[in-house]
Amino acid sequence: MVADFAELRRKMVDNQIRTVDVTDLSVLEAFLMVPREDFVPEEMKALSYLDTDIIVSLARNEFPPRYSMGPASLAKLLQLAAVKSSDIVLDIGANSGYCAALLAKLAGSVVALESDEILSERASKTLKRNQCDNVIVVYGSLEQGYAVGGPYDLIFIEGSVDFIPEDLFEQMKDGGRLVAVEGHGNSGVARIYVKEDGVIAGRRAFNLAVKSLSSFLKTPDFVF
Repeated sequence: MVADFAELRRKMVDNQIRTVDVTDLSVLEAFLMVPREDFVPEEMKALSYLDTDIIVSLARNEFPPRYSMGPASLAKLLQLAAVKSSDIVLDIGANSGYCAALLAKLAGSVVALESDEILSERASKTLKRNQCDNVIVVYGSLEQGYAVGGPYDLIFIEGSVDFIPEDLFEQMKDGGRLVAVEGHGNSGVARIYVKEDGVIAGRRAFNLAVKSLSSFLKTPDFVF
């Protein structure tokens, strides 16, 4: 039997996303419009609308496994980001491009930054196939950001971090925001940072457990 993905998307929004107090109509509409099944491997398509992180790339060489963030967690972060239609957005850790596709429905333009060349090529093809014409995919270092495309109204980090590099704060516009999850597992905290007159101020929003981005993990100190 062929899955009715449109109906599954509707159920995802009604039964997963709305139930975690996501009420922003533009965010809800974006999740209804973007086909998550297009952004996961073929063998994972049947799981596309479960509220879970879906693996999009297995571990290989220096690259750890990568995941598409669960819909409810991602929706909460996008609502926190308060994306406007005029925003220029830097999406860091874009993996297969699903979040970038959602941001494409919400923002004016999106730079999707990915450090895994295979994933960046896949994201570029999938986003083009889904007519996300206001997104460009850039292959490069996540922690360095992409200053050429900035400054940004919003920097959105797709994964939990131990630290936020100063380079990223410098790429924010005055009045811009940066959204990230700091910490791991159940101790993770979603935070939003705002730049006003060149000064960065952050506030805690809510607890959230999401997969880590290895580029933003501290190296453990050596102990004798």
